[in-house]
Amino acid sequence: MYTFKDAYNNQVFLSFERHPFSKAPRHVWVVCTYNGQWLLTRHSKRGMEFPGGKLEAGETPEQAAVREVFEETGGKVDALTYIGQYKVVNKGAPIIKNIYVATISELIERQDYLETKGPVLLDNLPPSIQKEETFSFIMKDNVLQYVMKYIKRMNTTK
Repeated sequence: MYTFKDAYNNQVFLSFERHPFSKAPRHVWVVCTYNGQWLLTRHSKRGMEFPGGKLEAGETPEQAAVREVFEETGGKVDALTYIGQYKVVNKGAPIIKNIYVATISELIERQDYLETKGPVLLDNLPPSIQKEETFSFIMKDNVLQYVMKYIKRMNTTK
């Protein structure tokens, strides 16, 4: 388990165990790859980030992850793997997100990407992402760092 503060000084707990904080989280975050590149979306207010969001009524977290990726990037999820969960404790109710890794098989151009400006493909994520103004605050805390290390370990043990 990892603990740290986010950009807003909220306490964050991150675990790569199966549902350590909630069996019914209300949010998802999906780290996507497409043809060997990172697939992000450009949120209209926050900047570039991996797709994610809230579950809709009657949805499982996996269904929400697939839907959010499609809505925000036009990406069709080929493979979706749960890797962990994190909890942000702020002044209101804690926010708990399932973290997934997704392989995207196809990008479909959409007329509307909802609250985003559509897909962004990157060969690499910048090492100094915390200093990059074009990236969302969601990409600037330690969740991304630990998730990238975890993904790297996953890929080297296959």
